[in-house]
Amino acid sequence: MAVTKAKPASAKSGSETYAAKDIQVLEGLDPVRKRPGMYIGSTGLNGLHHLIWEVVDNSVDEAMAGFCTRITITLHEDGSCEVQDNGRGIPVDPYPSGPHKGKSALEVVLTVLHAGGKFGGEGYKVSGGLHGVGVSVVNALSKKLIAEIDRDGTRYKQEFVDGGKPKSKIQKVGASPSKTNGTSITFYPDLEIFASEGVEFVARTVLERLQTIAFLNRDLEVVFEDKRAGKKDKVTYQYKGGIIDFVKHLNVSRESLFNKVASYEASESDQTLEIALQWNTGYYEGIYGYANGISTIEGGMHVEGFKTALTSVVNKYARSSGGLKEKEENLLGEDIREGLTAIVTVKLREPQFEGQTKAKLGNVSIRSFVQKETNTKLEEWMLENPTEANRIIKKAVAAAQARIAAKNARNAVRRKTALSGAGMPDKLKDCQSGNPAESELFIVEGDSAGGTAVDARDPQTQAILPIRGKILNVERARLDKMLKNTEVQALITAIGGGVGNDEFAAEKARYHKVIILADADVDGSHIRTLLLTFFYRQMRPMVESGFIYIAQPPLFSTEVGKEKTYLKDELAKEKFLVANPNHKKDFQRLKGLGEMDWQELRSTTMDSATRTLLQVNVEEAAEAENIMSVLMGDDVESRKSFIQKNARDVRNLDF
Repeated sequence: MAVTKAKPASAKSGSETYAAKDIQVLEGLDPVRKRPGMYIGSTGLNGLHHLIWEVVDNSVDEAMAGFCTRITITLHEDGSCEVQDNGRGIPVDPYPSGPHKGKSALEVVLTVLHAGGKFGGEGYKVSGGLHGVGVSVVNALSKKLIAEIDRDGTRYKQEFVDGGKPKSKIQKVGASPSKTNGTSITFYPDLEIFASEGVEFVARTVLERLQTIAFLNRDLEVVFEDKRAGKKDKVTYQYKGGIIDFVKHLNVSRESLFNKVASYEASESDQTLEIALQWNTGYYEGIYGYANGISTIEGGMHVEGFKTALTSVVNKYARSSGGLKEKEENLLGEDIREGLTAIVTVKLREPQFEGQTKAKLGNVSIRSFVQKETNTKLEEWMLENPTEANRIIKKAVAAAQARIAAKNARNAVRRKTALSGAGMPDKLKDCQSGNPAESELFIVEGDSAGGTAVDARDPQTQAILPIRGKILNVERARLDKMLKNTEVQALITAIGGGVGNDEFAAEKARYHKVIILADADVDGSHIRTLLLTFFYRQMRPMVESGFIYIAQPPLFSTEVGKEKTYLKDELAKEKFLVANPNHKKDFQRLKGLGEMDWQELRSTTMDSATRTLLQVNVEEAAEAENIMSVLMGDDVESRKSFIQKNARDVRNLDF
């Protein structure tokens, strides 16, 4: 494997002359093909599935506008994806003015960035897609796209090829097969763009997103059909209870504190809200915010308004009911929210998104609206349901007592680290750099692999922390118990920034890359899952900031001539055999890190120039929460069912 050496600082790169001829102007959809990651996040599997979301979101906007009742998503055997809806149909009449005058509106929408009906016109009062880049980006990243539009009894068709180039003008192809209007987009992802992980869609990933869409849009029928060989399946989602059914779904693998789901909705001017909530006997809160159907994983004003009102209402009830005595302090928000599952979904005309992932709602007006309505309507629900309300109070009081115990345990850990001098775990081999932005922490399975990793690392920027055995499953433990675990203590102390999502601050973390390095076997997978559970539950800002990674050591090695070649996975092996049809040497499957010497470990897994890392992120927080609970919780039957259902997609369980 070749390693390119960096040029000395004094070396010049590029031409000595720099003139107008060197300025490149990217026209049409060329910017998308040149920098696809800017538009869809990545060119791996996440980016591939993002193409589906962009098309589906347009159909959902039609549903929110009141014109669409059914969306059908089909994965065809030829590798294409078709998204069909019975909305109004994309306009097909000629564009009235400007450089695109005379072209059909359909062609403009599919070939021009920032062209759409969501910029203040009367086409949509509420929408999820606001930038007009969605479907045109899909066209740009497809080798072929076919648009079929039904409007006023006539079917129109236009085909695009080679990254969004019109094959012909829009054509009338006859009468509409159905009596309804609608849009059908069929696209073939370009393998050139998605070469790293291929263009095969994962059914489970699609189904999770579609189910959430159905929950958030009451009565909307969402149909998924997989027509691929060996994967044939058809699933229909439609929920008359909407987000009430969503909360029940999220709590299905947990023990609910009571059977009822509290819910209320309200509207005011150009904004509406729907909220549903239920407590379970677990230790973690799950509040999931949505704005115009977009998952706001960083929360925002709507979630803030809900939390503020929730704390006020529950404390008020606790005082009036005698659940809190006169001299007792008020319950904290975190006490009240322990075990809470809530969906807070709002719709508004011009949502303002901010934050690191652009998934934090910034509209100030929505906060006071949600707070006001929650103060009124949740108080009414608690007064009308005293049995359930008193259970909420008892659980919150118990959580407050556990919080005090956890605080004492935290202080004990801090005292222990203070007494040990520098405070770092003995087994941590720290890096020399004090800059978190360039510092990496490798969490390594076992002392043996840890020794090899120490030899393979760059001591300037790479730290090594070996862990023995399997850490505590934190899904089933409160913080005070967790802090007594030696391996958990080591992780907390090494990373810094605190522990517990109420305290942890990602900006104080000593490393901005924490890399899980475990064997590619069952035990290694279990260790990765336990560590990911810990980070998600106790250091979630690390996950949301993109600081958590999974190392991808190669699964295969073979010899080409006298040199050893490493291959990441089965897909890489297949590509290698296509490129080298006459290759006769055997492939060795690497079962563990212990089979590598330090030079191999460095070149394949640790060297930033040659390694492959899988970044852990949370795109769909509610579904991530549900899967975490199913896989790591106490409900054995739910876990068994999940594994049986998703066994065929096992290669994708990590993302």
